[in-house]
Amino acid sequence: MTNRLKVVTWNINSVRLRLPIVEKMLLDHAPDVLCLQETKCPDGSFPTAAINKLGYRHVEVHGQKGYHGVAFLSRLPLENVERKEFCNMGDTRHIAADVAFNGGKVRIHNFYVPAGGDIPDPEKNEKFAHKLQFLDEMEAYFKDFEGESIVVGDLNIAPYENDVWSHKQLIKVVSHTPLECQRLEDVREAGRYVDTMRKHMPMDQKIYTWWSYRAKDWSTSNKGRRLDHVWMTPETAQHTKDVQIIRDARGWEKPSDHAPVMATLEV
Repeated sequence: MTNRLKVVTWNINSVRLRLPIVEKMLLDHAPDVLCLQETKCPDGSFPTAAINKLGYRHVEVHGQKGYHGVAFLSRLPLENVERKEFCNMGDTRHIAADVAFNGGKVRIHNFYVPAGGDIPDPEKNEKFAHKLQFLDEMEAYFKDFEGESIVVGDLNIAPYENDVWSHKQLIKVVSHTPLECQRLEDVREAGRYVDTMRKHMPMDQKIYTWWSYRAKDWSTSNKGRRLDHVWMTPETAQHTKDVQIIRDARGWEKPSDHAPVMATLEV
């Protein structure tokens, strides 16, 4: 029986460009399942052989050239793999699969939610309208889902006041507007999900997973946002022993602008 499960979610911002730090993640932290977003890679060009050499024999991808893309790199078998299209846009923003845990199966959903552009008005900005439609479809999807599941990914929204470096300065900025924050909460509640990062990190603690490339010294200025999330249905969430942001990965060579988030479950 698999009674321990370590899952990492990471927006890698081009898996081929950053393959060395993907390999470093697998070697240093040994997740059972690494969930990647924004792989920017067609399925046929994914570096599967290099991943397999590190013991990750189960690789499932949903990608396209130059944009979006999600993937699972797993040491455990992946079953009932699903690649759902949202908003009829042809985008590769979701993949799901079952993995063994606690004598049964838990379903992992890996999402890359649209960023939404710069103007938080769906009438003036079709990218923001797309983001809101995507969240609507996620909510409807999870209302009908039964069973134990985990949702991870770059959800491109920092929902709480201490999920951003300045609530006051960012409240009208896409990713932290009240409309987006409420819509993400609606999605989470539709699936009865527990925000496991906030389960382990108090609401009064500022936590970030993304720091802009534009900052000259991202670590010192520390103007971050929590855009990456790990949600679990209540029965699964009760088994989380630890959830941590691997902040130092933001400073690795040729880094992504996102840091990985690692959740460890034990029975």
